[in-house]
Amino acid sequence: MELEIYNAFIKAGVSETDAKAVVESLNREIDRRYNLHAQQLATRGDLQEVRGDLQELRGSLEARLAQTQAELIKWTIGTMFVAVGLFATLTKLWH
Repeated sequence: MELEIYNAFIKAGVSETDAKAVVESLNREIDRRYNLHAQQLATRGDLQEVRGDLQELRGSLEARLAQTQAELIKWTIGTMFVAVGLFATLTKLWH
C-alpha cells in the first residue's frame, strides 16, 4: 500500500521528499490508531482463554445439574411414598 500511495503522489507531481513524508505520516497515523484500539481487540489467545473458561463453567454447571436432578428424583420418590402411605392410612381409617 505504501508504494502505491508514494507512486501516486510522484505521478501527481509531488516531490519525492514530500511523497515520502506523506507516506510516513500515514503509517504513523495508522500505527497510532491501531495502538489506541489494540487493547480493545481480542486476540486468538484471548478467545482461547475465554473458551477454556466457558468449558470449565459448562462442566461445573453440568455437574450441578446432575446433582440437582438426583435430589429432585429422591424427593419426588420420597413424596410419592409418603402420599401412598397417607392414602393407605386414610383409607383404613374410613373403613
